[in-house]
Amino acid sequence: MVTETFVVVGGDAAGMSAASKAKRDEPDLEVVVFERGEWVSYGACGLPYYIKGEIQSLEDLVSVTPEEFREERDIDLRTGHEVVEVDPGSETVTATDDDGERVVQGYDHLLFATGASSVVPPFDGTDLEGVYTLGSMSDGRDLRDFVARSRESSPADQPDRGPACQYLEQCVGPVAVVGGGYIGIEMAEALAANDFEVHLFQRGNRVLKGFSEATSEVVADHLDAQDVAVYLDAEVEAFEGDRRVRAVVAGDDRVPVEMVLVGTGVDPRIDLAVDAGVDLGPTGAIATDEFRETNLPDVYAAGDCAEAEHVVTGEPVWVPLALTANRHGRAVGQTVAGDPTEGGGVAGTAAVKAFDVEAARTGVLDPGTAREAGFHPVTRTIEAKSRSGYYPEGGTVTVTLTADRETERVLGASMVSEYGEGAVHRSHAIVGALTEGATVDELADYDLAYAPPFNTTWDPVLTAAKVLAGEL
Repeated sequence: MVTETFVVVGGDAAGMSAASKAKRDEPDLEVVVFERGEWVSYGACGLPYYIKGEIQSLEDLVSVTPEEFREERDIDLRTGHEVVEVDPGSETVTATDDDGERVVQGYDHLLFATGASSVVPPFDGTDLEGVYTLGSMSDGRDLRDFVARSRESSPADQPDRGPACQYLEQCVGPVAVVGGGYIGIEMAEALAANDFEVHLFQRGNRVLKGFSEATSEVVADHLDAQDVAVYLDAEVEAFEGDRRVRAVVAGDDRVPVEMVLVGTGVDPRIDLAVDAGVDLGPTGAIATDEFRETNLPDVYAAGDCAEAEHVVTGEPVWVPLALTANRHGRAVGQTVAGDPTEGGGVAGTAAVKAFDVEAARTGVLDPGTAREAGFHPVTRTIEAKSRSGYYPEGGTVTVTLTADRETERVLGASMVSEYGEGAVHRSHAIVGALTEGATVDELADYDLAYAPPFNTTWDPVLTAAKVLAGEL
């Protein structure tokens, strides 16, 4: 029997999920993984909390170590190897190791799991010292080191700490966060928790633009209450400094800073695949079929470099999130092992914590996107108690629910609450409704759990569905 070889390019969520599942289901399969860095199978989503200090070690973010993959799972994992060429004609990949040595490896099946890279804005000053992104474990380590160095320096040694420092009991110094998405919000919390004076710049008119306006407003107000200076409609034009960043320039504002975190999003890493002849989809990420196979036979793509099908619109979308990468990587591994598996569509479900507030979103919320998909969206926002009124604790959950006027199908939702009051977990019911194509009346009849410490008899999700059903 001739042993087949499965080569994976990229050693994080999608790549290692695929490698592990393929080897588990077909032990005779030779599985080779090329990873250009030193880290594999790590939780990048935990980096802001490592920088904040809640997680003490980078190793705590690693799910499975390289040694465990090699010794316990019998996977040929080659860290420090960057794939520089894929030749579908000869079915080979060429990689270079840290010493510059070239390695040529043949394959029968190939997976691109190359992930995404941080977007660096096209203006002056991004190459100054003190300008960071957060796209890798090494980025997280560098930022944690910056925080440690800054906290060790005495405020008396640097008296000009910025105008907001006078309002804080302790203040390390002014820093900037550019971008009001997930990373920007989480890093604002991480830095403020370490006594930095935080300035957050968002070029749009609200933070968390993928959520509802009601959610964005609650989060922005809470950031302000936490002494984070939020600049909306702030188009950053440049970072100023000699060798090190000293200021952020946005319109008429020039804000002195000691560090900048750029969190303006990510782009799929596609160059290697494009050079190999792999087609891209309408989103600019790698196009695949339902089994994650590209236009090239036995060549797959999964994770943050690839598109997926949206469960509501049925159209290709690019949603670079951890669960999608793990699900689709695992499905590819199962397919390569001989059991074709789709891995499922995506709803764009996401959550974020902002100090003492939690928020979640799922489905289609943007009216323009909904109309392009052929829907006629109707949206309502309600506020409801998170627990029974007579229970001594609790708070408010704000739910924004969108449905199609003609079919009454649920299209999406966004919700926000105090941290621990259930906005994130309540979003799971909406994901179920989106996946099965439920109407608002059907959602209103969901048999959700009830007990006074957890919710009201009519959960806020059910209340939102009833209100929207009445409108329709």
